[in-house]
This record gives sequence, structure tokens and C-alpha cells, in this order.
Amino acid sequence: MVAGPVADSSPRKEQILRVAGRLFARHGFHGVSIAELGAAVGVSGPALYRHFASKEALLARMLVGISQRLLDGGTELAERIADPAELLAALVDFQLDFSLREPELITVHDRDLANLPDDEHRRVRALQRAYVEIWVDALRRHNPGLEPAAARVAAHGVFGLLNSTPHSAPRTDPDQAAALLRRMALAALLTP
Repeated sequence: MVAGPVADSSPRKEQILRVAGRLFARHGFHGVSIAELGAAVGVSGPALYRHFASKEALLARMLVGISQRLLDGGTELAERIADPAELLAALVDFQLDFSLREPELITVHDRDLANLPDDEHRRVRALQRAYVEIWVDALRRHNPGLEPAAARVAAHGVFGLLNSTPHSAPRTDPDQAAALLRRMALAALLTP
């Protein structure tokens, strides 16, 4: 078994995931040993196996978990907000909040997604595709002539912009970076 259900969580597991996210972002998945991870959370390395079957299971839980959280949040926004322009603005704010609060997960995803077992890799990708389709639907409702492929390109372009925060935000004022990225994203999405 690679990873348990995302809903199966405890404060200790959440702490391990947060610390692992920071360590994996800084040193890479292969650059962090179980012993180092255990020491960082105040336990022996082997004690981590009470919470996760393996280091790969921990990575899977991390990446599946964030993909599920993004999909759940995007779905909730889409169910609550009917106006496509308002929905796009809410989606930008939602994604931007994630990217500013958890930039290490963006780094881990970019660098270490390939380290997931095939089943978990496919699961992350399926969750991500479903999240993208929320954006695509909102874009196409806002601009009815937009082809699905073009809407996907636009959505991914905005993700690239908003998810650039691990590279740009640490060197700038977070509020200024957020305001600038939000303006840029909305200009890209809402311009016909």
C-alpha cells in the first residue's frame, strides 16, 4: 500500500507532512533520509513508519493531499459562484493563497512528482486535470468563443504565473507580490 486515504489524518501526520515538505523542497526527495526526517520531527527515523509505510508513501500523501485540497476548494467555489468572471477571480485568489502559503509544495511537486509510484502519479494527475477543468469551464463561460484547448493553455499559463512564488515571492514583499500576481492573472484570464 502506497498511501492511505487523504482524509485519514492526525496532528502528528500533518506535522510530519509539513516538515517533510520543507525538507524535500530544500534538499529534494532523495536528499532527505528517513533518519533526518525523524530527527526533524523529534522521533527516530523508524518511528515514522507508524505513520507512513515508506518515504514514497509520505510523498504520495503530500502530493495527492494537496491535489485533492485544490480540487475540493475549486469545486466548492464553482458550486457557490455562478458568475464566471467572479469565479475566475475567486479561483485566482484561492490558487494564489495556496502558492504563497505553501510554496514548498510547489517545489516538491515540480521536482519530485516523478518519484511517486505509478498509481499515485496517475492519481495526482487525474486530480489536477479535474481542477484544471474547473478553470476551463469558467474561462469558456466567460468567453464563449474560447476553444477548450486554448482555455487549458490559459489556465496552465496562469498556474505558471501564480506558482512562480517559490522563485519570486521570498525576495519581495509578500503583499506586493500577491497584488501584482493577482492583477496579472486576472488581466490574462479576463481579457477576451
